[in-house]
Amino acid sequence: MAGSTFGTIFKISTWGESHGTAVGVVIDGCPAGLSLDESDIQPFLNRRKPGQSIYSTPRSEDDTVQILSGVFEGRTTGTSISMIVYNKSQKSGDYSEIASYYRPGHADYTFDEKYGFRDYRGGGRSSARETIARVAAGAVAVKILNQLGITFLTYTRSIGDILIDEANFDTKEIWNNKLYMPDAEAAAKAGEYIVRMTKEHDSVGGCVEAVIKGVPAGLGDTVFEKLDANLAKAIMSIGAVKCVEIGDGKDVSKRSGSENNDNFILDEEGNIQKKTNHAGGILGGMSDGSDIILRATFKATPSILKTQHTVNKANEEIEISIKGRHDPIVVPRAVVVVESMAALTILDALLLNMTATMDGISKFYKE
Repeated sequence: MAGSTFGTIFKISTWGESHGTAVGVVIDGCPAGLSLDESDIQPFLNRRKPGQSIYSTPRSEDDTVQILSGVFEGRTTGTSISMIVYNKSQKSGDYSEIASYYRPGHADYTFDEKYGFRDYRGGGRSSARETIARVAAGAVAVKILNQLGITFLTYTRSIGDILIDEANFDTKEIWNNKLYMPDAEAAAKAGEYIVRMTKEHDSVGGCVEAVIKGVPAGLGDTVFEKLDANLAKAIMSIGAVKCVEIGDGKDVSKRSGSENNDNFILDEEGNIQKKTNHAGGILGGMSDGSDIILRATFKATPSILKTQHTVNKANEEIEISIKGRHDPIVVPRAVVVVESMAALTILDALLLNMTATMDGISKFYKE
């Protein structure tokens, strides 16, 4: 299988299946000298860990990470960093039934069409459990970026049709509720909605928003390596994401050019700034120095107890009710996954940008 590697300089390769022995990641291109141990990684994995609330799968995993290589005496060596998380709560028997039919909304049919064979235990490589590897690598990327003054604020923007109210936006509230919403009132309504839909044997979708601060101007390249294009690819590679928006996203289609353009101004120190940020921090495929704003829209979890219509391998139309342990909504656990993929993309662009000019190369080697 191709497609398990991401990045150009800061490159990751993820491996493992949902019900295999373990999942993990190998990072190539991490600079030497970064202070790093498991305590830097574990808080990120804890944010996506299952079984933390009534809004997630009851599968109980501690998701404890181990660094196997690339770190010596608490610092990265510049060699490949390998990390592993063991699976400890597999119940593969819950999935034996689905081997004979195709679940609506899943990759079962497409896997069979492509390979003629699939790991039906929780979806194998298509499982959301693969994102453990992305988050572990993303934690390393975030630590590097934080040292360079680049920070992330990532949260749940909406669940179903319940949208946060900007007037109630409270950064601290993100950590006060299990939905990671910065609006306590919206979080309460969303929680009630999820519970109601779960009782009806159904599931819920939503939207994650990330605000990335401190990104210098000039990251990304025009044409095929635009920063927004690479961010979109990174975020769309997350299972269940069906739409990615940068800045005002689809709302720009409702405005005229004069309404949508971000006028340039000079601040008190004579630096060029933008009066507005409809573009979401990216112009012509390159960062413009303002906040990068992106949103990822997630579909509702396709594994539901409600009766659905499908086809089995014997080409018979059947009715099914999917059993097993599934999230009624993936959005809260996906917040850190979006942050991780954005961080991996920004860091890779930052490293690539070091060779964009002769001045940059000369500064690195001569100064």
